[in-house]
Amino acid sequence: MDALQSIFTDLNTLIPIINHWFHLLSAVIWIGGLAFLVMAVTPGLKKAVAKEQIKPITDAFYQHYKKVAGVLLVVLLFTGGVNFHYVNQVITSQTGSGIQHHAKYLTVFFIKLFLVLSLLTLFLYTVLFKSDEAEEGEETSYEVIPFQRAALWIGFLILLCAAAMKHLHQ
Repeated sequence: MDALQSIFTDLNTLIPIINHWFHLLSAVIWIGGLAFLVMAVTPGLKKAVAKEQIKPITDAFYQHYKKVAGVLLVVLLFTGGVNFHYVNQVITSQTGSGIQHHAKYLTVFFIKLFLVLSLLTLFLYTVLFKSDEAEEGEETSYEVIPFQRAALWIGFLILLCAAAMKHLHQ
């Protein structure tokens, strides 16, 4: 019981735990929602709904999802920066030198950062430049979220980098 109490009273332990939890929770909600749309909603609509009804239904999903995804991406960027700070403290306490001297961790971090920025670019592109007018024949390949498969694979790679980073600083 004393160990549990010390976790809740020591802010240097509690803040990184809660921050990391928000980071993981945001990633799970984002990637889980995207995976559900890619694996269930889009194929289900293509089989169960008339082609002319797919676009209005998927647009309704997209309007809600882009709001959630936007908030989650902001939370992920903020909590990721805070996580980076605390990992730097851990590495410094373990090795005596900061994260800037940990080449493997930084390599994976920059790959992850590149993937996150790619995902952010896709998201901003679809929010800013998504056409309201459907082109001829677009309904047959219409996606709930534009570039949803690419975004899902980028998300999987980001999670792989996160797993590698978790084990590189222990």
